[in-house]
Amino acid sequence: MLHTTNNVIKHKAGLLNLAEQLKNVSQACKIMGVSRDTFYRYKELVEEGGIEALIDRNRLSDGST
Repeated sequence: MLHTTNNVIKHKAGLLNLAEQLKNVSQACKIMGVSRDTFYRYKELVEEGGIEALIDRNRLSDGST
């Protein structure tokens, strides 16, 4: 189970935890209102970079490109 105090990633981690608890990705996605593609994108981020990887980098940028 993933734990965080960062509000930005609580919802994303919650989705991953719910799928683990239910042992059903489709049902967890339906409950949380997200697509399975989104679930697997979050899962891949966590596997590659840990829970911190779920932080939306776009929200952290200053908007300059």
